[in-house]
Amino acid sequence: MLTRLGLTLLVVAVVLRGNLRAEVLNCLTDAERAESKLYAQLQQEAYEALDRRAEAYEKLKTPEQIKAYQKRLWKFMYQHLGGFPDKTPLNAKTVGTIKADGYVIEKVIFDSQPQHRITANLYLPNVEGPVPAIAVSSGHSRTGKTADYNQRFGIMMAQHGMAALCFDPIGQGERSQILTAEGEPQHNGTTTEHFLIGVGSTLVGRNTARYRVWDAMRAIDYLISRPEVDATNIGFTGCSGGGTLTSYVMALDDRVACAAPACYLTTFRRLIETIGPQDAEQNIFGQVAFGLDHPDYVLMRAPRPTLFSSTTNDFFDIDGSWDNYRQAKRIYTRLGYPERVDLVEVEGKHGVHPQNLATIAHWFQRWLLKRDEAVAAVELPTLPPGDLLCTKSGQVLTEFSDELSVVDLNAAFESKLSLTRRSRWRGMDNPRLDALVRETIGVRPKSELKPPKFKDVSRIERDNYHIDKLILRTDSGIPLPGLTFHPPSPVDDAYLYLHEDGKLGDSEADGPIEDLISNGYAVVTVDLRGQGETGTGKRDATLTDWKTYYLNYLLGKSLVGLRVEDALAAADFVAFYQKKRDSPRKVHLVGVGHAGIVALHAAALNPELFASVTLKQTPESWASVVRLKSPAGHLDSTVHGVLGAYDLPDLLRLAGRDKVRFED
Repeated sequence: MLTRLGLTLLVVAVVLRGNLRAEVLNCLTDAERAESKLYAQLQQEAYEALDRRAEAYEKLKTPEQIKAYQKRLWKFMYQHLGGFPDKTPLNAKTVGTIKADGYVIEKVIFDSQPQHRITANLYLPNVEGPVPAIAVSSGHSRTGKTADYNQRFGIMMAQHGMAALCFDPIGQGERSQILTAEGEPQHNGTTTEHFLIGVGSTLVGRNTARYRVWDAMRAIDYLISRPEVDATNIGFTGCSGGGTLTSYVMALDDRVACAAPACYLTTFRRLIETIGPQDAEQNIFGQVAFGLDHPDYVLMRAPRPTLFSSTTNDFFDIDGSWDNYRQAKRIYTRLGYPERVDLVEVEGKHGVHPQNLATIAHWFQRWLLKRDEAVAAVELPTLPPGDLLCTKSGQVLTEFSDELSVVDLNAAFESKLSLTRRSRWRGMDNPRLDALVRETIGVRPKSELKPPKFKDVSRIERDNYHIDKLILRTDSGIPLPGLTFHPPSPVDDAYLYLHEDGKLGDSEADGPIEDLISNGYAVVTVDLRGQGETGTGKRDATLTDWKTYYLNYLLGKSLVGLRVEDALAAADFVAFYQKKRDSPRKVHLVGVGHAGIVALHAAALNPELFASVTLKQTPESWASVVRLKSPAGHLDSTVHGVLGAYDLPDLLRLAGRDKVRFED
């Protein structure tokens, strides 16, 4: 009969046997783990880049230097958003009108691109025109233009003699891009839609913001097409995600005579020190490495009037807002217009409080109406959201049979890119293709990749095999915790097993790794950078570890590239452990899930290292991912603009088609 202690030990043994728990198989000490997080390393790289940007800012002394700086940043921003399409007819129509006290609201629909429509509410004051007009971009509210604070923007402007256009961004209001079979938004979080739209956009070299900025520019086109509007006096405002869009548009479009971004502008340093990068449209590829910081959105438009609307307890850090403002004030002063930039800070949390709104209205009134009168902070009543809808179904995708979503637009662009890709690959030899792949994902040449150093940590005994815990060290500065599953008498061939969940993936009892062990193979698994012990522990099935992904993205790098170098280092260890450099053992490579993308790249860039490659549950192409309506789980294996250079099937030519096998 088992004692209580014996029973406890048996239960523990069964749990450990069936589920190789992370705490038992951790390889790093607590101190090592604290110093080995990829996110922390990326933070330091970002701070160094921001220091360089600060040095460049301090050199801006003359109007000529400032103008050259503005042009340089504008060109970078335009290119890395993915450029913009040609302007096409707006095909605008008013589908309803609401009469209010002193103003009317028109419900309007117009085209951003052909068959890609914008729904909006136009607030027109009952005054003699033409009048200044304000474009209002929504924050991340599911209801978009009809959210109470967006309505208040429109009402406040109309009450003070200005028109306002509140329009729905993609993924919000009547413009959800990902719907259920019943025609409802599939994701409650609007930022989730923006992230997922960002997957396909990133692969074709675009950004979620590219679509949002173009919508905003078309909203300005619509405003200036109206006879009631003074086309020389256009303003732009919005809160939170609307503050982001305001910041982008006021920097890129010189028709914005006056701007007031709310609850967004801080500095990247304070953002990274506090809440970290935000959703897809709030990160432009490589911008931190290039030197494009939050303050630059203001500097790019200097000396046109710009108001920071901030709150004391905003999660977009208020100290960063004041730093941003000080940088702007110095540049505006050097240009001779210090009065054209200002900041209002209102006590409270993230949002547009009555005093914020009053100050924004006063700012527009001062610069667009040339009337410097006080505006009272008041609570404004709003209408039920349903009263302001422009479509009967509530969604443009279900209202119009020919409506194109962002997924459709990206897919059409990918079809064009595929023609260029195929032509390029046909005309290039393997060494040039190897160089193209390395440049695209950021993997160094073979000559620069040194063999890893390793140390044994400890051993754990299991039935019929043992597990050696080890640490591989490369020049990346981040150790790679690994496990060797070792049968009693292994054959000389061995496996490197890469899993999207890290070194513990598929290690369960009677699982795939144990199957290989039972056939006499030693199996090595590792945590690639950002996985397992080197990760944040915040990876989820829909968005993966998006903060790490986007911090890396801001630095102009891909997680795929970092992890391919890790995989090549781990393969070198497997091939040459207790072997001479001229007689490596055969390495069989397995990649599971999105780690299969890493595995395929490793095999393509060092094909002689691998005897076979097995990819399980791995996308067969990035082009197919672009066409997914909801590409959950794909974010951290996307590479910016990769489909302009190659797709995953192209790598088979370098890896050896007869060597690679796809499963599931």
